[in-house]
Parts: sequence; C-alpha cells; structure tokens
Amino acid sequence: MSANEKPSSTSAVKIPVKNVKIHPAKNGHERYKPGDQIYVRKNSGFFQKLRKRMNLVYFAFFAALPWLQFNGHQAVLFDISEQRFTLWSLTLWPQDLTLLAWLFIFGAFLLFFVTTFLGRVWCGYMCPQTVWTFIFIWFEEKIEGTANQRRKLDQQKMNGKKLWKKTLKHASWLLFSLFTAMTFAGYFSPMGELFVNILTLNTSVTMATILAFFTFATYGNAGWMREVVCLHMCPYARFQSAMFDKDTLTVAYDTGRGENRGARGRKQDHKAMNLGDCIDCNLCVEVCPTGIDIRNGLQYECINCGSCVDACASVMGKMKYDQGLIRYTTEHELDGKKVHFIRSKLIGYAIVLMIMSTMLVSEIVNRVPLSLDIIRDRTELAKENFNGDIENVYTLKILNMSQTDNTYKLSIKGLDRPQWHGKQEVFVKAATVYTLPISISVDPYELKGYMTDIIFSVEQVSPQDDVSIEHESRFFNKR
Repeated sequence: MSANEKPSSTSAVKIPVKNVKIHPAKNGHERYKPGDQIYVRKNSGFFQKLRKRMNLVYFAFFAALPWLQFNGHQAVLFDISEQRFTLWSLTLWPQDLTLLAWLFIFGAFLLFFVTTFLGRVWCGYMCPQTVWTFIFIWFEEKIEGTANQRRKLDQQKMNGKKLWKKTLKHASWLLFSLFTAMTFAGYFSPMGELFVNILTLNTSVTMATILAFFTFATYGNAGWMREVVCLHMCPYARFQSAMFDKDTLTVAYDTGRGENRGARGRKQDHKAMNLGDCIDCNLCVEVCPTGIDIRNGLQYECINCGSCVDACASVMGKMKYDQGLIRYTTEHELDGKKVHFIRSKLIGYAIVLMIMSTMLVSEIVNRVPLSLDIIRDRTELAKENFNGDIENVYTLKILNMSQTDNTYKLSIKGLDRPQWHGKQEVFVKAATVYTLPISISVDPYELKGYMTDIIFSVEQVSPQDDVSIEHESRFFNKR
C-alpha cells in the first residue's frame, strides 16, 4: 500500500502500544532476571495485615474442614473409590454431574466478575500458591533472618551454622508439606482412619504414593519455584488481560506525580530540584513476591497483593508526602478521566452469575435423592411359567442417595392385573445400592402385542417423605 492510499475497511486494526521507560537499577543491571532468586523483604501495612488475616482464615478453613462431622459422618468427603461426594447434608453421585457442572460454571464466572472489578486479587490474597509461599517465607524469616541476612547467608561458604539453618529450614518445609498433603488427602479419604493409618505406618502403597507426591509438590512449588509458578505455569496470568479494562482496579504507579524520580533529603524541596515524589528507594521492588518493578507499568506478573502499596505508603509517610503514589487505582483515574465502576461488562457478568446461581439452587431444590436402574434378563426376554402366564425377569438397583436409612415401596404401571414375584417393600441404608431381582407375569390374553411399555415406580414410605421416582421399561410377549 502506498503512502497516498487509504486503508481499506478490511485492514487490520492496530492495537495501541504504550512505550514505557524502564529505569535501570543503581548498579546498571536489570533489577530482576528470571533465573535470580528473590529475597522478599518483610513488610507491614494495611493491605499486608488484610492479606495475612485472609490467609490465616483460608488456611484454618482448609485444615479444619476435613475434621468436621455432620450427622455422624465426615461433613466434606470426596470419596472417589465409592463414587460419592458428601457436602454436609448433600450427597452427590455420578448421576449428579450436572450439579457439579453448574457449580464450576458459577465459580468461573465469579472469578471473571471479581477480576474485571478488582483485578488479580484472587492471586494476591486467596490463591493457594500465594498463601503457601508466604507461609514458607515466614519459616525462612524465623530461621534465617531478614531478606539481607538470607542473601548474605546464601553467599557464605558452607559451615556449621549455615548447615544447621538450612537443614532446619528445609525440615520445616518438608514437615509442613507433609501436613498439607495429609490434610488434602483427608478430603478424599476418611480423615480419622487416614491419620491413624499414617501414624501407625499402615497406609496402602497407593496412599503412600499420593502423600509423597503432594508433599514434594508442595515443597517444590512453595519452597523452590514460587514466582516461577505465577510467571510461567499459571494459565490465569495469561488470559487475565481479556477481563481487564481501563476501569479495572489494579496496583499502579502514578507516573505523573512520581517522575522524575531521584534521591533527596527529607527537608529538601524536591520541586525545586525538578524531582517527583518517588525517591527511588527501590523498596517497592524488594517487597514484591514476583520481583517486578511496578513503576514500569502494568505487568502480567503483578498479583495485586498490595505489598508495594504498603511499602510506598510507609516511605511517603516518612517523607511527609501525600499517600497514594502507588495505589489501587484504574487507568482512567491515572489519566484524569471519569471512572465507571458500574459498566456493561460488569453488569453482564453479574447477570450471568445470577442466572447460574438460580440454576444451581434450582438443581439442588428439585433434586430427588433416589435413583433406579433396571436391568433385564438378556438370556431370555420372555418365558411361559407353569401357570401359562408370560413372565419377564428384571434386576432393580435402588440407590438411596440421601444420608438416612429409608424404606421404599415398589409398583408397576402399564399392565392389566400383573403378578409381582419378589419383594415389593425394601429397606435401603443411607448412601447404598440395594439390588432386587424380581419377575413380572401377566396372562397372555391381557397382552395386546409383542412389546408393552411399562413404568416401574419407587416411593419412599418410611420415614415419611414426599420422595418418589419412576423409570420406563418394556414387557415382552412370547412370539
């Protein structure tokens, strides 16, 4: 296309790109390289207190939930071997996969809604990788000291003191990882029985393999890989930009107020020195768990934890400058434009969330905790018994999907004066399958064709409850 030609309507639309000036570190090198180890500096402030409290609640919930009991059974148990998921008073079976599907869809759209509104707050405050990473950093701080002390310790040659600290740190990590693996396994195996088997060294080979895998996975992810998981392995970091817009709340550096950055005395007039509010202390980089410099603009590595916000706020307080040089803000606010917190994308996600939650509640409310499978005798569809009647043989599998023992009454519809051979009232224990072989016989003169559509009905009679189910089948005549 020449310079005088106008672009056609089919020309590709250019994506706006911002040129961000990246300031080198004071030693002239990059502030962070992918292969570098990050020594996260201890930090305090409003958002760090909030994160720590949320992490504590999250971890306490994770550790305590498998121990909770409800009506004599484990409140939350995903028993894969029995193909049964228990959630307090609700027991889910493979037949209830639609319920799980609605639950996962609801969770996905809730994540989209929160990300559009508040950015990656899930990553910064609730993601297990972040929670466990900060717990492992806590062990480091207690055993090896501050970030500078840890850096110096790693630079030292191996000696008795260093060997002791490293051994103690890694032993603490491994023990905590083992506890994490045991707790996680307790969601899929009865917790009381599991802990007794572990303490008595009586676990199966399969369970021992699972515990070893999750122990070393936790140890590797939270102890060694840390930010690598967030930067290179987590898919959420890659597609989050599809949910961001210019009104999404993210951690951002106010370039107009902070530049030009540079060192100065507390009593010096930085305006007269042609300097902005940023004193280039590099503290925001030192407290970042992913090692980025937020002053270089929005980056996919940022997990919105607010650590740099608290660090900068403490510096601004000491310099007696206004707070908010680094803050939770939007791109529109930084550009001096009006912020639209209530917008079409957010409303769309909210509407979908309401629809999903309505469908989920509807599925739970209308769910019948009873299932019936009918298996016909394949060797002989129909036979003539000694009374001259036509007889069909069936095997009924009655699944009591509730958490109480129930008595059920069985009946059949669609045949004139049928004879039921077998039990018509059965007692089925909670969360079990009752197999009942029966046969149905009919006078051949009552049959109008080779095949008759019939309906088996199961109705709960004790304890009294309005629970019933029907299942279609076929009754065959002899040719």
